[in-house]
Parts: sequence; structure tokens; C-alpha cells
Amino acid sequence: MAEELTPETPETEAEKPIKQRKNGLYPGVSEELAENMKSGWADTELRDLKPVAQAAHTARRRAALSARFPGERLVIPAGNLKTRSNDTDYPFRSSVEYAYLTGNQTEDGVLVLEPTADGHRETIYLLPRSDRSNGEFWLSGQGELWVGRRHSLAEAEQLYGIPAADVRELPEKLKAATGPVRVVRGYDAGVEAALTDKVTAERDEELRVFLSEMRLVKDDFEIGELQKAVDSTVRGFEDVVKVLDRAKATSERYIEGTFFLRARVEGNDVGYGTIAAAGPHACTLHWERNDGPVRDGDLLLLDAGVETHTLYTADVTRTLPVNGTYSEIQKKIYDAVYEAQEAGIAAVKPGAKYRDFHDAAQRVLAAKLVEWGLVEGPVERVLELSLQRRWTLHGTGHMLGMDVHVCAVARTETYVDGTLEPGMVLTVEPGLYFQADDLTVPEEYRGIGVRIEDDILVTEDGNRNLSAALPRRSDEVEAWMAALRG
Repeated sequence: MAEELTPETPETEAEKPIKQRKNGLYPGVSEELAENMKSGWADTELRDLKPVAQAAHTARRRAALSARFPGERLVIPAGNLKTRSNDTDYPFRSSVEYAYLTGNQTEDGVLVLEPTADGHRETIYLLPRSDRSNGEFWLSGQGELWVGRRHSLAEAEQLYGIPAADVRELPEKLKAATGPVRVVRGYDAGVEAALTDKVTAERDEELRVFLSEMRLVKDDFEIGELQKAVDSTVRGFEDVVKVLDRAKATSERYIEGTFFLRARVEGNDVGYGTIAAAGPHACTLHWERNDGPVRDGDLLLLDAGVETHTLYTADVTRTLPVNGTYSEIQKKIYDAVYEAQEAGIAAVKPGAKYRDFHDAAQRVLAAKLVEWGLVEGPVERVLELSLQRRWTLHGTGHMLGMDVHVCAVARTETYVDGTLEPGMVLTVEPGLYFQADDLTVPEEYRGIGVRIEDDILVTEDGNRNLSAALPRRSDEVEAWMAALRG
């Protein structure tokens, strides 16, 4: 990795010198070199750009936001870069609220809706192109010769359909703002500092909750993006099955890396840390260390999702026999989870309560546990006391979208206690997990963990399984694996 001349962005004032790296190899910049670097560059301005694919949808979303908070200034930041170590940063991922409303994903961006007599005036505040007159573009650690070209403000206006302005001017404007203001907190400390005497936690939370609930029902663009994410995820699972022999020679890391390659080639990233859990690791719900062995005779629980370039993620789980064939006890447990998932998916339909699919799946699993003699019945008693949770552990699903657990701050009455509507997308993912040290179950059960997860779209007349291309039934999984292995 090349060493930058300076680790930080220059001050906004053109006359203020750009700081040099303390231990850089060059002690400074000569006047001749500085002058030389100012000229001789071609015009690279991009003209006649087409709006981003979601521009019409983001405009509609901003209109809904404007209607909900008339007469109030609304501030939605993208967020800033976060330091990974010393002078290296984590890859930037925009706040979901900002990306959802603008389609833009660049660091330091801020969407501001200023109240007018008949609604709001929208402005997207961004960093303009790197300044060549003061050397920022080649001396700053965030200059475009170091990190790449960013769009000019004029280009941004064409792409996002929102008037653009220099974000370095925003703090003073916010400090001078009058009237009621709301800001989405937690992403930009500088923006929050400029508004510190103008906002309240309660009012800001109302804004955050509203933006969360807006994302409960997906539009056509979002459904298309989720399907893209799922389709890439299916191919990622196929990639993994084809290299299981190499994973056996190394570790779960080979599985994680194989899936990550598909995510980076076809999408933006993985939507969350891949869970590549072999053997008893499958009983750890969020096993992300992925440093364990992959052995014949064990199960592999792979929970993974590709994130698209627009930040929509899939979330799919399959539990696969490493050697291609389920043992008798593995098949018994797997088929029970499959039956529970079938019951859960069948309960997903418009007008149903959100909790219905969870209750349907849990009832099946509780009945299986009673049937196997692992817990004393009847089933109603087990469910009333939640005794099945020793082995089912988690809820049966969650809403899905631009976050793997999207709409997390929505009100309980609109989410968990709400009603399903067409356009909602949720996971259905029951599981059974028998810990390796669980002395309450027969030894043959111990160390087996099974989860099956699919991404389900609520339609006008029922549901559609977006991830149906991945086999689920145990015999179909075995046949699929055999075909992929040739």
C-alpha cells in the first residue's frame, strides 16, 4: 500500500497549507512542483449523465418524508469514514436512511430538507471534486489521486435529481438555522455538533422511527434489487458446494472466502458476516470466526447473503452434509426443521399477523421435541412455557431490505405486532440446535445444528419465495450437491 504524503483532508480555506505526514519521505513541496501540479490536466467533467435507476423512487420517498414533517428542517447524514488502524479506514458504507432517500452513497454527504410554504426545498451536500489549485487532489489523503475521482456537484445533480452544494459550507448554515430541526443521529458528529442547541433526542427519534417504518413495504425497484441479491447468493452457495473438498483440506475460512468472491464480483459486499459453521459450530447462532475444520460426516450450516451495489441484501441459510449425504439422525432433525419452515412459509400472506409464521413453525418444532421424548408434552404446555427455546433459540424470521435486519427501530405495533402487507419481504428461518455439551438429549443429537432460511415476498394473493432456486428438501439437497460435484 503506497504511503500518502498527508493523512488528512485539507482545511476548506484555500490559503491554509496542507499538513505533511510526520514521517513522510518528502520534507515538503517546492514552489516549482506545486505550480507544476496545478496545470496540464484534461477536462474530465462528465456531461449528459442519466439519473440513477432509483431516482424516481427516492423522489417519492422524500415527498412522503416532507409530508410527514411539514415546517421542519430535516437533516439526514451519510456518515463519515471510520479509522481501521492509524491512517487506514474501513470501507465506507452509507447510512441506510441517507442512501434510501438519495441513491447516493458517498462519505460526508448530507441531505437537507428546508421547510418552505408548500413543502421543503431539497439539497444534497457533498464534497466537490478535489481542488487542484491548492494541491488537495494529490496531497490530501482523501484526494482523488489517492482514493479515486468523485463526482462534481453538477454531475451529482444529474445523477440524483437533487440540487447539490458543497458540504464544507453546511456546518455554518446549520448553526444559523432557525425553527424546528430534526436530525438522524449517530452518523456525523460534526453535523450533530452544529445542531446541538436546536434538536431534541425525542424529536430526532421520531424521525428515525418514521424512516425505519417507511422501509417495511418495498417498491418494485427494491424487490428487483432483493431478487438480484438472492440470485447472486444462490450462485455463491453453488460455488461453495463445488469446493467443499478444498475446504476439508483447509478450514471454514475457505467457504467464507469462496462466497465472498461471488459477493464482491457480482455485488458490493456480503450483507453481513458470513456464517460458515461446520460440525458443532452450527449450534453457535452467529459463528463468524470460521476457523474450524470441515469434516466428512458433519453438517455445514452456511448462512450468507450478497449485498447489491444499492445496498439490498439477501439472507439465506442451508445446512448441507459435507460428504453429500445426510446420516439418519441428521436427516431426522433436518426434515423436522424443513417441516417447520414449510408451515412458517404457508402462514406468510397479506392480512396475516406478523407473528403467525413464527408461531406456526414453533408449533411444529415443539411437537417434534415432544415426539422424540426430549421434552414433556403436551405441545400446548411446551409452547406456553416456551420450553422448546432450549433448542430453537431464536425467532423464526425478520424483515429484510437494505439492512439484513431492516426496520429495527420501527414501533412494535407496526412490526412484531403488525399485519403483513403486499411488498413486505421477510425471512423464514426455523432451526434446531443441540449443543455438544447438552446432557438432556441423547448423545447422537449432540453437536448437530440445523437451520433453513429463505427470503419471502408477501404478494397480493400469498407469497413468493425469492430464494426458491436453492433446494430445501433433504433428498433434493443431496441430488443438487451430487450434480454440482459432477
